[in-house]
Amino acid sequence: MNADPAGEREPATGGSGPAAAAGLRFGYGTNGFANHRLGDALALLADLGYQGVALTLDHDHLDPYAAGLPGKVARVADQLRDLDLAVVVETGARYLLDPWHKHAPTLLHDTASRRVDFLRRAVAIGADLGAEAVSFWSGVRPADVDDAIAWDRLVAGCATVVEAADAAGVTLGFEPEPGMLVADIAGWWRLRDALGRPDRFGITLDIGHCRCLEPVPVPQCVTDVAAHLVNVQIDDMRRGVHEHLEFGTGEIDFPPVLAALDAAGYRGLVAVELPRHSHAAPAVAARSIEFLRSAELQARTGPAGTASAGTDSARTVAEGGQP
Repeated sequence: MNADPAGEREPATGGSGPAAAAGLRFGYGTNGFANHRLGDALALLADLGYQGVALTLDHDHLDPYAAGLPGKVARVADQLRDLDLAVVVETGARYLLDPWHKHAPTLLHDTASRRVDFLRRAVAIGADLGAEAVSFWSGVRPADVDDAIAWDRLVAGCATVVEAADAAGVTLGFEPEPGMLVADIAGWWRLRDALGRPDRFGITLDIGHCRCLEPVPVPQCVTDVAAHLVNVQIDDMRRGVHEHLEFGTGEIDFPPVLAALDAAGYRGLVAVELPRHSHAAPAVAARSIEFLRSAELQARTGPAGTASAGTDSARTVAEGGQP
């Protein structure tokens, strides 16, 4: 793989470049298609009308440690282009680095160098795919690592990944994740400052996480980070419960959220994040895009102050809930 030199690829921020067409662009995460071949999943999502894909690098989906990787990356890039699908690269595979321990090692472990190596590989793959962002998170603090050491490891690891991203011309989206060392938006601001506020260090915002634990309404979360928003994951969720739900089965009122994204000028991908729904992926993906289209229409056309009431009609698309 040959990542483009710094400066030859425009960073894919929320409001610049070819992504800046009118309207939101909906994508879907391949971690919700774990039982499909990657090529089949991409074709299916394009057939459903999605405009992009959040590609989680994993054993069966562009394994960054597989033999013949450059050729595989080139073929995926060709398919994405042929299907007119944009892409962000996600790095949350559960057992890619350690078959015994979920998500291990993270940037906080004694063996953090393995995670850093993986993230550098993800950046290189992202560059070759023309990804709009490469997304990653901190990890859960190991019980035998104190807070200060964990924080120092996180900052050091992120600094190395930022250096790789700068060299490759790739935008990073760091995701606050409930239960991890950087769990919320406030933690992202702290980390950004510790890194010296690098230009390519943006935020990945999971809409469900905002409902789960942020102290302000979900649309306000969007507004608060709008200037740094490079990647959006979207799912339903309940307050205080970190469980990714199908639309209409949680507590989020989506038309105001989509209106906030549009008002912020965000034109990156808004990708459905349902990692536990692979068993019914085609049906869930079909319901999801129908729901989002309905919610977006309500956000654009509903009279002021009535979007919340109008959500009920959008929720009917997801009737049946989780199996």
